[in-house]
Amino acid sequence: MRNIKLILEYDGTSYHGWQKQPEIPTVQNFLENSLFCLFQRKTKVIAAGRTDAGVHAKGQVVNFTTDASVPLSAIKPALNSYLPKDIRVKRVKEVSLDFHAQKSALSRLYRYIIHAGSFLSPFYRHFVWWIPFNLDPDKIRRASQFLIGEHDFSSFEGEGSPSLSSRRKIEKITLLKKRGFIIIYIRADSFLYKMARNIV
Repeated sequence: MRNIKLILEYDGTSYHGWQKQPEIPTVQNFLENSLFCLFQRKTKVIAAGRTDAGVHAKGQVVNFTTDASVPLSAIKPALNSYLPKDIRVKRVKEVSLDFHAQKSALSRLYRYIIHAGSFLSPFYRHFVWWIPFNLDPDKIRRASQFLIGEHDFSSFEGEGSPSLSSRRKIEKITLLKKRGFIIIYIRADSFLYKMARNIV
């Protein structure tokens, strides 16, 4: 048995999040269907985190086990040929059998991009939150520091969350201002349903 780790990048605009759902387009559905095409058997994948509907990923970590003999070097090009063009496999690596994408993750990092102003190019519409008035980045930065540490984040939890506990630990929040955009990075041990976007 082999344990294979993938690093994925995807544009989540057309998907109802990561998690597999019947008859609904999700990233997990498409990845597992592509693995079936490659290995000719059902393969269940595990992700480091379950992105919500419309959320994109630059470095989603996934793993799966298989007894298929397909060479490691063939997995990336084969999967990318089966996957839709808005989901890409960036890297493939064989790892130890005790690696688990979710349980082995030390932290997760979310990036939120905001544009505050009177105009936003339509090319950014799926990737940037447009706020048509000025914001004060220094006030946002100061306010964000109250969220650092371990707290009950139920106030930021989306309705319908399956989590048993709403306690999470935010390790760091960084705010950058670049060419009219405000970029917010939130690093935490894990996130509740819609927690990152509700914080922003």
